Amino acid sequence: MAHVQDLSRIHHPIGTLFQMPKTPEEWEPYRLSEEQVAHFHEFGYVSGIKLLEPDQVSVLNRELAEIMDPEHPGNALFHEFHTNESNDPDSVLFHSLGHWRISEAFHDVLWNPAFLMAASQLLEDKAVRFWHDQLFCKPAQHGGVVAWHQDYSYWTRTIAMQHLTCWTGLDDASTENGCLHYIPKSHTWGLLEKPELAGNMEGLMDYLSEEQKAAFEPVPVPLKKGYATFHHPLMVHGSYENRSDRRRRAFVLNVFADGTVSNTNDPLLPGVPPIPKGEKISGSFFPLLLPR
Repeated sequence: MAHVQDLSRIHHPIGTLFQMPKTPEEWEPYRLSEEQVAHFHEFGYVSGIKLLEPDQVSVLNRELAEIMDPEHPGNALFHEFHTNESNDPDSVLFHSLGHWRISEAFHDVLWNPAFLMAASQLLEDKAVRFWHDQLFCKPAQHGGVVAWHQDYSYWTRTIAMQHLTCWTGLDDASTENGCLHYIPKSHTWGLLEKPELAGNMEGLMDYLSEEQKAAFEPVPVPLKKGYATFHHPLMVHGSYENRSDRRRRAFVLNVFADGTVSNTNDPLLPGVPPIPKGEKISGSFFPLLLPR
């Protein structure tokens, strides 16, 4: 089997897919507007942010096709790899964590300046540290759901809660092929119980108050490929099945403000050395992406 370099040891862009700005003036074109930031804080999300050019999407999709193969020589570097997390062949959800360690393009997208500028602004101008990445891919005609959930309900092994999620489409995402949906202002509901991610779409409803159920009005977030949506760690979100004739591929970048600490003595991710409870999260697997 061919040897694959573990790219988690490299904490800067490798290729030429993204060019890092060198001056404050060069960063300015990537800045979110005051209205976009205000929308995030009021509703828990902000969408329609262009992060990728068409040629960059093409490169990512080409590398995605390679690393989705379970026989890829770098497969052991994934923290998680599920060809179908639902275990139902009629409701397929490909889901993985750790592809930045394997693919040059997915490694370098962590340093996409459009992503980093928005992330820093939405984290109240704090330094941005990498948490982990994810892939969510739904094939045409039988792509499965991602059940309603809050991201932080799976992340309580890290504190304080100063996290941020960025979901970026690698295909056009619509209501027909399973785009993301949000429950606006649900980030104010506090921490809820966590359901099975690829299980019953409505599983979270068992944990909601009557008032929360009354306010549960999903809003779809259709996006063109290369565009992103950012959301708060307590934002209730999910995506319905894909019964269209178009696949729906997306990648997720999860980050937190520098200074977040471990809340467990167990490994924070499979295959990662433990960071003792109470110690700041840092090191090769959690690089500082944007100092302040």
